[in-house]
Amino acid sequence: MRQHYDVVVIGGAVIGSAVAYYLMADPGFKGSVLIVERDPAFRQASTSLSAASIRTQFSNAINVKISQYGAQVIRDFGDLMAVGDTRPDLNFHPGGYLFLAANETQAETLRLNHVVQHDCGADVVLWSPDELAEAFPHLRVDDVLLASYGRSGEGWFDNSGLMNGFRAKARDLGADYVVDEVTGIARQGGRVTGITLASGGQVQAGTIVNAAGPRAARVAAMAGLAIPVEPRKRSVFVFDCAATPEGSARLNHGRLPLLIDPSGVYVRPEGRFFLTGCPPVADPAVDCDDFQPRHEEFEEIIWPVLAERSAAFEAIKLVNMWAGHYAFNTLDHNMIVGRHPEVENFIFANGFSGHGLQQAPATGRGVSELIVHGGFRTLDLSPLGVERILENQPFLERAVI
Repeated sequence: MRQHYDVVVIGGAVIGSAVAYYLMADPGFKGSVLIVERDPAFRQASTSLSAASIRTQFSNAINVKISQYGAQVIRDFGDLMAVGDTRPDLNFHPGGYLFLAANETQAETLRLNHVVQHDCGADVVLWSPDELAEAFPHLRVDDVLLASYGRSGEGWFDNSGLMNGFRAKARDLGADYVVDEVTGIARQGGRVTGITLASGGQVQAGTIVNAAGPRAARVAAMAGLAIPVEPRKRSVFVFDCAATPEGSARLNHGRLPLLIDPSGVYVRPEGRFFLTGCPPVADPAVDCDDFQPRHEEFEEIIWPVLAERSAAFEAIKLVNMWAGHYAFNTLDHNMIVGRHPEVENFIFANGFSGHGLQQAPATGRGVSELIVHGGFRTLDLSPLGVERILENQPFLERAVI
């Protein structure tokens, strides 16, 4: 490890590793990159504990385009991230998202969102209850007014595979990784100058990128800055069922979708099992080390909703559960990406609020463009910059799960 790096990235999970890859892969970048990661096994990383899915069904065109690019990268990942004879396979399952609306407010939201999605070229269709029942006969649709389904460009994939692919390729291209924890950031006026590590070492930096996930606010505070990002716990459950609906779908060769019930409960296939979760009733900030699942969510919220939605889910058995953290942006649930106007060599890549995996490719590319070229070149992410945080101007997204 050197004593000076052109770019120091704090956080080596999917966002930090994507930033490192795009920097090292840019022909215009001739500098050095260091990634500092405190948890080398990524046991507590939001990346590793995610439900690992991607969708284009957002209400804002920027978010749609971010995911369209993410889907392209996932599709071509083996070619892009090949190292020697190793070609990572993300095992992408193109099941699509299926949003259900049970009242006119929800239905109108789906209609408005669909206009944006259609204008961006996303392959999303609106279905009547009859069309929904035809496509997925196991569902009870008596209460459904409208459904929105992503026919392509959506699904789920190997979360750790995405992170490890970026990480391995970045290292192959020359990025350095160190297992350590940043405990301090040196700043002189309007510039950050370096970091202090828990091991006692110090590293000078030309640019610092904050990719610290749920710990992002702590890292920002070391530089005398503030962002409204905090850890919010999300419990994930895996269950088996006595009468599986797999094979009952009349689309996509029997593949079932990632269903978003009007209640907010979601469910999707996970191998021979099913993976599910729901928005918590109370959603306080939690300690960064609190990973105890909320078991009562399965018993009191999820199971009754699933049993009502499909007879196949009336007899189910819990087989696994865990909890991960959203890096939750309390202002508007959207990412914060870009330079701080007062400390221009400090760059944020934070606050993804559960969308970090699917938004990692576009974020890595965008941050690289800022560093190498001085601005966004492919997709303008400036509306997602920190300026809106400082001005208390939310960048609204209706399709938040």
